[in-house]
Amino acid sequence: METTNGISPDAQPISNNAHPTFREALWVWCRVAMLSFGGPAGQIAVMHRILVEEKRWVSENRFLHALNYCMLLPGPEAQQLATYIGWLLHRTVGGLVAGLLFVLPGFVSILVLSVLYAGYQDLSLVQGIFYGLKPAVVAVVIEAVIRIGKRSLKNRIMVLIAALAFVAIFFFQVPFPLIVLAAAMVGYAGGRLWPDTFVVIKGHATKNDEPNQHVIADDHTVAVRPSLKRTLGVLVVWLLIWFLPIAGLLSFSGSNSVYSQESLFFSKTAVVTFGGAYSVLAYIAQEAVETHHWLGPGEMLDGLGMAETTPGPLIQVVQFVGFMGAYRNPGELHPMLAGVIGSVVTTWVTFVPCFLWIFLGAPYIEYLRRNPSLNAALSTITAAVVGVVLNLSIWFSLHTIFGKVSETHAFGAKILIPNFATLDLAALIIATAAFVAMFRFKTGMISTLGLSAVIGLIWFLIRG
Repeated sequence: METTNGISPDAQPISNNAHPTFREALWVWCRVAMLSFGGPAGQIAVMHRILVEEKRWVSENRFLHALNYCMLLPGPEAQQLATYIGWLLHRTVGGLVAGLLFVLPGFVSILVLSVLYAGYQDLSLVQGIFYGLKPAVVAVVIEAVIRIGKRSLKNRIMVLIAALAFVAIFFFQVPFPLIVLAAAMVGYAGGRLWPDTFVVIKGHATKNDEPNQHVIADDHTVAVRPSLKRTLGVLVVWLLIWFLPIAGLLSFSGSNSVYSQESLFFSKTAVVTFGGAYSVLAYIAQEAVETHHWLGPGEMLDGLGMAETTPGPLIQVVQFVGFMGAYRNPGELHPMLAGVIGSVVTTWVTFVPCFLWIFLGAPYIEYLRRNPSLNAALSTITAAVVGVVLNLSIWFSLHTIFGKVSETHAFGAKILIPNFATLDLAALIIATAAFVAMFRFKTGMISTLGLSAVIGLIWFLIRG
């Protein structure tokens, strides 16, 4: 039997914290959404700080366990992580609210920017608003790497795996799914041979663990059990939610309309976006410019700039592509209205699959959480993820603090070389100040980001 919050009475954890009400969780998810800058690394850092450390709603192991599953899925891992934890707290409704709110601020921001871009081609004021946020997010991302690293790199083997993952993706561009697969295989084998070394993320609390302090703790049992009936039900419901609108577009506007083409094209990209948005953006840009003529040359970079400086997943850049494609092929509609419809269609088919993956797979992942071999595989995946997040952190930092970063190749490796003549001193100062404020003086994240945004806007306007 489930209570109103979706957790059976005998499944409640022994915790010093009361289970959050849906209203409490709603406001926290709003806060997470408004602070979700900096790509997946920054967004994961925000959720870790708020949900694990501040609110103590989910334990470290459960957070990393959910993150590992989300890293295996196509689509934006941070949005899927929010959906997963929302589901843990308040079942399907909680997952829907967490996932939708995570997308909403970015959707609204990029819609407004797309209208301004199409109508006026001038985003200088908007760029000024977000100028100070990006360097401050650098500090948030670095903090996330340090905190997650301390908790997951418990021995030399885990440190080695993290280092190898970093070298593989940063220098040799090894696809992220291959890194995850290799880490999982090493962890599975290592867990059978040396379980004490490889089982770092435990599926349940042990007698040596600290007293339970989290709502969703290590020994918390999820009430939803996986079953064939539930699996088929989830599949039917979410496939209908995904494809019924596409069928309607094909029926009413025809297969040659821009809306039908966008719905089919971005449905396809939604299931192949492994390893983050950058892994598929080159393909999207090529198709949008050369095949469909939705964008002009160079406009993909303008859209990417919008996505990088607004809250929400980086893959939200596809919304800009959808807007501009429909704006330039409006048919009988007003171009702006057509652009809005294109934005909605593109966003719908991009994010609906994310809810399908979570609601379909989460009960199985939770059910298998106590499996030692699975936990060993997930432990090594977590170590590899630390290396991947470090890669994102360095990439994001270089492109935030330097105006130009070039590439050189040696012995098959790609090396990023910043042009020190393009050093943005103001961005470096803001990033350093934010880092000192958060680490030395323990300043809150909201205060740090807010003050950085104000300073950045003032400097941007003074600089002209």
